[in-house]
Amino acid sequence: MTAIPEPAKERLLQLMRFLEQNNGAPLTSAEAEVLTGWPSCTIRKDISYLADKTLPGGTAEEAGEGEGVCRKAGSAAGYSPGQLIPVIKKALGLDRRRRFCVVGLGRLGSAYLNFEAYELGEFELAAGFDTNVNRVEILKSPVPLYPAYKMAEVIGRFSIEIALLCVPGDAAQTVAEKLAAAGIRGILNFAPAALKLPPDLTVRNVYVADELRALAVRMG
Repeated sequence: MTAIPEPAKERLLQLMRFLEQNNGAPLTSAEAEVLTGWPSCTIRKDISYLADKTLPGGTAEEAGEGEGVCRKAGSAAGYSPGQLIPVIKKALGLDRRRRFCVVGLGRLGSAYLNFEAYELGEFELAAGFDTNVNRVEILKSPVPLYPAYKMAEVIGRFSIEIALLCVPGDAAQTVAEKLAAAGIRGILNFAPAALKLPPDLTVRNVYVADELRALAVRMG
């Protein structure tokens, strides 16, 4: 099985999102180039990494680019969402549901308790945690909320793999270490702090200030 480079994985994730938003209609490489800004040859190269993934009726290579998941690039037929999306999900390990929790239920964290993207079906919000017991008792939530001291127990009981870390920056490292000890495998870090954690724990940092700066730099 061909290993998919990390940059290609990121592009395939975005391509999958555009396919999902295309209301079931095929997406040509020309349309994908306009939406993403990537050259059509890059899009074709990324999709070629899926060629050895099993498809209904054979592999992508067996199906050929004229039909099946890898339609001829730039043709009127385009890429079929119904065929390509499941293959991308399987290749990227998104073909099973993963449970996650929200840690820190202030304005940001509590907003994510009802985030509509969870309806995609790949993730299941299982719990929320906060050090403020009164907040845990008062907040309305579609999932159970717990005091932070119960994190290890609840994470283990419900096999939660991912945490959205929405705590203040000065508390982020300590809370992240507790999450790691509880068995969390991935952290989406919204706190303005660089976390130092074991290499087998995956962390993605989401800093709004950095994104604003990056946008300003591109604007010139």
